[in-house]
Amino acid sequence: MKFTSRQIYQITVRGLLRTLPFLLMSSLTLATFWLVKRSSPPEALLLARVPQHVPDYILKNASLSNLNELGQTKYRILGKKLTHFEDDASMDLEFPRMRAFQAQGSAPVTVKADRGHIDGDLTILDLFGNGEIFRPAQEATGDLKASPRLLARSSFFQALINDDIVRTDKPLELQQGMSIMNSTGGGTFNNVQQSVTLTGQVRGRIEPSEQRGRN
Repeated sequence: MKFTSRQIYQITVRGLLRTLPFLLMSSLTLATFWLVKRSSPPEALLLARVPQHVPDYILKNASLSNLNELGQTKYRILGKKLTHFEDDASMDLEFPRMRAFQAQGSAPVTVKADRGHIDGDLTILDLFGNGEIFRPAQEATGDLKASPRLLARSSFFQALINDDIVRTDKPLELQQGMSIMNSTGGGTFNNVQQSVTLTGQVRGRIEPSEQRGRN
């Protein structure tokens, strides 16, 4: 069967008319995709909007202080270098030192180490490497009893700032006056109650204080 040129033309036109809607839909889809792609920010910018665990600022010779209801310093945290992270507001410290102050006349307690980490709520300070707790000797004044010098050493300490408690689950050496104790399971120091609790196997020697020897 032979087709005339007119018939071929009519068949071609009918075919184009049938496929035209599909061509238009495809063109609209491609145009919409192109517009969305062009108006969308780059993927790197989308990722940048999500807070990352990266430093957003660094301070040298930093100092953080907390005041009580009377406006007096409750504790002060110092560090040669402070690195703040944007995602959780936590901070890393180099050579941190925390000094806790109690009632007037009570000797302040100092905790220090090589490295430190503070959570974003400023409630927990973790101290790593060559950790020390130091409280100088205190004479009896008013309602405060005399207390000997206290020095504790461990590879790790955790300070519960709001509770005035410092604890560790690592081996601990405690010197109190002339007494020396070693604990395999660490211990807990309560700054409010001025008490020390050792855990695990505890060995050492207990010497009477100078005041007890005079009585």
